[in-house]
Amino acid sequence: MLRYAHAARPLSFEPPLVLAPMAGITDRDFRLLVRRIGGVGVVTMEFVSSRALVGGHRGAREIMHFSAEERPLAIQIYGADVATMAEAAAIVEDLGADVCDVNMGCPANKVLKGCAGAALMGDLELAERMVAAVKRRLSIPLTVKFRLGLDDARRNYVELGRICEAQGASAVALHARTARQMFSGAADWSAIARLKEALSIPVIGNGDVREPEDAVRMMAETGCDGVMVARAATKNPWIFRQAQALLSGGEIPAPTIADRRDLILAHFRLVAAREESRFAIHKLRKFTGWYSHGLPHGRKLRQQINSLPDVPAFLAAVERFFEDLSAREEAA
Repeated sequence: MLRYAHAARPLSFEPPLVLAPMAGITDRDFRLLVRRIGGVGVVTMEFVSSRALVGGHRGAREIMHFSAEERPLAIQIYGADVATMAEAAAIVEDLGADVCDVNMGCPANKVLKGCAGAALMGDLELAERMVAAVKRRLSIPLTVKFRLGLDDARRNYVELGRICEAQGASAVALHARTARQMFSGAADWSAIARLKEALSIPVIGNGDVREPEDAVRMMAETGCDGVMVARAATKNPWIFRQAQALLSGGEIPAPTIADRRDLILAHFRLVAAREESRFAIHKLRKFTGWYSHGLPHGRKLRQQINSLPDVPAFLAAVERFFEDLSAREEAA
């Protein structure tokens, strides 16, 4: 069991597996889907700008909706201004989140240019003031996610981890790549082990967890308290349930064609019911690219959906695709 200590509202959850925040991906539909499959300890909302949140930006407020079924839920905020981040943290708590997470690891240029995300690793004094100010506004656990550093010459993740611990963070998450690496190259799991040795608060590892076995191996090799899964969940939303089974000494078989069909259609119907048609089509195309990964004739489906005019046609095409797959299985 993973425990986020807090004098007012501590949080314990099992298994120690966390869905990472991913912009444009971990919306309410995907979070709910992963939660219903099972095996995830905490789901995290796609990160939101503190300035947009405090300013009452409509898009930011729409992102913040979640259902009780998703709990425990973390909301991640990012920004460069200490006072604005503290105010945004108070809003996060008022909205009912279980955890407030501060983003100090995003390597995207638009975030770095605003001196937010991983750019804060280049100014540890500012990072310290931010963690302290956010902590003062919260009665829920505070966590901080960061990287190894801006680049290999500036690996200061242990120093930042110690700052977070000293200022009252309940846990930290380390994506074991530098900001310059973005998502390329190999994650340095040995850094997760070093951070775990340096801190007394929980450390969550992140990076290169592509299969459920990787989550088990990361915990065994680094001693980390939990594992955060990001892009692998888009291709295999069952990864949490599979990793949970392995951590418990069991095993869950890979999802069948019928499992994939039911999940994809359930997700797509949620999207279609909530999103305007033009936004829904864009999102469905994106997720089809991931969900069809490894499926027989998946490329054919990906090519077909590019020319479909609307959501009903899209859903019908997906249903036909799986009907054809099932027919081929029966004939084989």
